[in-house]
Amino acid sequence: MPVTRTSVAWAGVWGAALMSIAFIVFMLQNTTVTQVSFLGLRGTLPLAVAMLIAMVSGVLLTLVLGTARITQLRRLARPRRRHNR
Repeated sequence: MPVTRTSVAWAGVWGAALMSIAFIVFMLQNTTVTQVSFLGLRGTLPLAVAMLIAMVSGVLLTLVLGTARITQLRRLARPRRRHNR
């Protein structure tokens, strides 16, 4: 059987559902309160929330840097496309 967009989407939905269940279990098991300090700010939060904030921050940083690099590469490739026509 050929691979279709619908089958890929269905597999993605299943993968997201399984990851969500694993994430919920992780959050429920890591409720220990942890003291956090960052740039002179201090506070306490559940360990899972602190790790979630760290993960989201890392993802956002990766997206920003990746977007900057892709934009840079597209700008470098643009003059070559016009020249080859």
